[in-house]
Amino acid sequence: MTMEHPKHMVVVGCLARNEKGEVLLIRHYKRGWEIPQGRVEEGENLMEALHREVREETGVEVAPGPLVAVWSKLSPPAALIFTFLVDYEGGDLRCSDESPEVGWFSADEALSLVSLPVNRDRLRSLLDFSGEIVYRSYSSSPYRVESEAMWGGRAAPEK
Repeated sequence: MTMEHPKHMVVVGCLARNEKGEVLLIRHYKRGWEIPQGRVEEGENLMEALHREVREETGVEVAPGPLVAVWSKLSPPAALIFTFLVDYEGGDLRCSDESPEVGWFSADEALSLVSLPVNRDRLRSLLDFSGEIVYRSYSSSPYRVESEAMWGGRAAPEK
């Protein structure tokens, strides 16, 4: 009997803020407004993918900050999604083949624009980051959180 290797997509996404504190969103043709995010290509590391996806989708450069959440999509196609806070470093917004609109929005505007439940949940987790990393496993169609946990952000117990 041969063992089949698991097949998961790996995805990176981020919350970028400009000097005014505004949030960077893209409008995807199918999913509507969302944070910049996309698949990690084979042989590419997470940070390279994060830089590439943001640059391709928005035209801007970012500096990666902390990991905020890890999402495990259980329904096909299975995926692991890593989301980060990033700092806007420069560049002018521009649309792409994947994102016909891009823009900077207040946090409240961003939450009102993002309509897909899983993407709204991702955005809310990024906006509410308190230092603890969030883990959520979920199924889609309809979106349903299966399990969640938080870790980090606390001092290690004294020995």
